[in-house]
Amino acid sequence: MKLKNKTNVIPRVVAAHDMSGIGRCSLSVIIPVLSTMGIQVCAMPTALLSTHTGGFTDYTFHDLAGDMEGFIRHWKSLGEEFDCFYSGFVGSGEQMEIMERFLHDFSMDEKLIVIDPVFADNGVLYSAFTEEIIGAMRGFIRHAHIITPNITEASYLLGEDLCAKSNDLDQIKKQIRRLADFGPKTIVVTSMPLEDDKKTAIAYDGEQDRFFLSSSDYIPEQYPGTGDIFTSVMTGALLQGEPLAVAADRATQFVARAIRFTYAYNTTPREGVLLEKILPTVNDPLGSINYKII
Repeated sequence: MKLKNKTNVIPRVVAAHDMSGIGRCSLSVIIPVLSTMGIQVCAMPTALLSTHTGGFTDYTFHDLAGDMEGFIRHWKSLGEEFDCFYSGFVGSGEQMEIMERFLHDFSMDEKLIVIDPVFADNGVLYSAFTEEIIGAMRGFIRHAHIITPNITEASYLLGEDLCAKSNDLDQIKKQIRRLADFGPKTIVVTSMPLEDDKKTAIAYDGEQDRFFLSSSDYIPEQYPGTGDIFTSVMTGALLQGEPLAVAADRATQFVARAIRFTYAYNTTPREGVLLEKILPTVNDPLGSINYKII
């Protein structure tokens, strides 16, 4: 996709995500990834948690909807301008309404809007969410230029299972096109089990009606926060001027390296990948371009 007017010497991304005290996910990985890629992150925290919600119990949760309103008022009074809006974990329909006002007040339709609809994985909703959040999210993503659901989130948004396990690419394409009917013209669906012993992402460019597939070898462990890292690398690559297929492939390959590296250390999975050790490689030139046109 072609990006609209960049207004800052260093691209500025408003990152509306939660902040977890323990666990490498959300803002704790988004800020270092994008910063290393040469992007300034202007954080708009949606919630504060003592830990993330995957693998931990009895975590504290503090909704920051009121503070988000304050951020917007202050930034507006300063006349700030941004090149991209990127949201993830959203705690309520009220927060989505606040972010919709931000998009309007800062004329973000002319920039880049990336929404990662974070609310489910492995076939189930995260513990912090109810079914009501799905309807609100369907309305919210109409503002996005790009959405990056995993296969579970895509299925919830569609109201039916995304048929990845059947390997019926024609049907999968039809379903992804239907996701684009909600508003976003670019769809990237992650964690697709299309190929044996691989994890796959499918990127759809709705303006060109083209599909790209990017895969990595499957590692028998799951680490929270890898979806946040994927979307952050892809967003950073787009802001660096990469086309969608290359940006999605860079994200796939970087996440795969992080997972392989972390798996060798046999750390506690719920703490996430060892980003601190692998982060310097995020700007390394791709050894090869692995995406396929499908």
